[in-house]
Amino acid sequence: MPVEPLSQEEIEERLGDLPGWSVQDGRLTRTYRLGTHFAATAMVVHIAQVQDELDHHSDLTLGYNTVTLAVHTHSAGGAVTEKDFELARRVADLAPGHGAH
Repeated sequence: MPVEPLSQEEIEERLGDLPGWSVQDGRLTRTYRLGTHFAATAMVVHIAQVQDELDHHSDLTLGYNTVTLAVHTHSAGGAVTEKDFELARRVADLAPGHGAH
């Protein structure tokens, strides 16, 4: 079953439940700050596991003490879909356990 792009209204509504997330350059995006490089690396590994479980992958960037995600759905023409928000919700749920903010 094809994944449908979300309308701007649907995106805005869902963003209300995900503090810190935004849409930039057509992608659902968030940068997390962590206490150390090791903590950021551990969070990247955890996110990679979730992405494999969902079979939906973001551009995931590791900085010294930051982790940045940017995601859209290729099969929906590069639009933001519910799949992107599902990944964002999962990441938002695991972030506090890594000390991310």
